[in-house]
Parts: sequence; structure tokens; C-alpha cells
Amino acid sequence: MSADTILTFRNVNFGYGPHRVLDDVSFAVKRGEYVGIVGPNGGGKTTLFKLVLGILKPHSGEIKLFGKEPEETRYRVGYVPQYFNVDRQFPINVAALIEAGLLSHSGFLPISKKEAKEKIANVLKSVYLDGYQKRAVGELSGGELQRVLIARALVSDPELLLLDEPTANVDPAVGVSLNGLFQELNKDHTIVIVSHDIGFVSSSVTSILCLNEKLYQHDGSKLTPEVIESLYGGHVHLVNHCHHCHGEENDAD
Repeated sequence: MSADTILTFRNVNFGYGPHRVLDDVSFAVKRGEYVGIVGPNGGGKTTLFKLVLGILKPHSGEIKLFGKEPEETRYRVGYVPQYFNVDRQFPINVAALIEAGLLSHSGFLPISKKEAKEKIANVLKSVYLDGYQKRAVGELSGGELQRVLIARALVSDPELLLLDEPTANVDPAVGVSLNGLFQELNKDHTIVIVSHDIGFVSSSVTSILCLNEKLYQHDGSKLTPEVIESLYGGHVHLVNHCHHCHGEENDAD
């Protein structure tokens, strides 16, 4: 494996009971890349992230994260899940929510309160929420909450950032703003982002992985909406390389 390669899937197969979700999936992510993953519901996108993090084990094939088994190195990964249940009535402020991410990735070295405070302040600046530490989570807009969750994923200085549908629950204007943020974060982090919106993904990523049980890779710079429409006929919001789609069978994607 190249020193620049931080994530590899080799002939990975996985399923839930009789339902196969990933079929002979192989790909690699190099340091500094910005990779987009698109596909229908049930196509395996969220499952793939869980495999990257070592939460699930492949039925066959091999996964290496920073050259080792995922459970050994997942502390080097920041993860923003598609669904994050926050009770807006619960009295928690932004700093406490972000610090929880720091505690879950602290590894073997303890961190002082002063250092934690500095890290929280720095990541809030990086997502353009400077000074939000004492703001109640219940007072945040949808876009602000999403930025806080991104800050929570960043607080432990991850080398790889996994974003699962980060713009799904925000309005289009906020989505555009987040896209700019991700491009800025990509200067210092390798990013893999899952999205249903090809137009959003293809505008900035270096490569696109189309996943619907099987995986197909495209050069992000060439996969424009116009090219997608010419390749697949008519307006296409999601790429489906299969002759039949299992999108109705949801694996929590």
C-alpha cells in the first residue's frame, strides 16, 4: 500500500441476513483527496462508513485504515453521522456537545481542561461559529447545529473526515455555505462525503464513487450534471448503474 493511501477496500462483501448490501467492493482513498459517494437509499453508503469505522466487519474481503485494522486506527477519523438526535430541551451548550467528541477520541493521552477549551475555540472558528461556546444547543438553527456537529468531529484533529449526508436536513442556501466550508477543510483533511445530490458532490470532489451494492468510480472533475444526463438519459438526480434497483430495501443509508 502506498504511503499516501489511508483507506483501502479490497473485494469487500457485506449483507444483512439474505440481503446483500456490498458486492465485491474495492477502492482506495489517498491523503488529501475529497471523495464523494452517491447512490440510492439502501445502496450501502452508511454501511460502508460503519465498515470504515470498524463498527461492522466485512463478511469477506479486506479493509485497511491507515494500514491497520479499522478498530485500531478509527481514533484518527472524524465522523458526522446522517442522523444525530439532539434533545433541544436538554440544557447543554455548544462547548459541552463538542467536548463529548473530544472525550470519545482522546485515545491514550489525557487532555487538560485548558487544552480542551482551546481546541473547542479553534474548531468553532474553523466552522465560522466563533464565540458560540455558551450558546444553548436548543437555540441553534439547523445550519448552525450542523456546523457544531462538524466541529465535534474535528475537535480531535482527525486525519480523515467522514460526512454522511451533511446537507440533508438544511435549506439549499445553507448547503451551499457548507460546501464552501468542506472545500476549505479539505486543505487540511482528507474528506469522504456521502450525498444523494450529484450536483452538490460533483462540483468540488476529486472523485466520485457510485454505490448501489456494486461500486463504480468516476473522475469528479469530469462528472458534471450535463455529462451525467448525457450518459444516463434525461435528468438524473441519482446514478444507478444496475438494471434493477434495490433502493426500497433500506440499510439505514
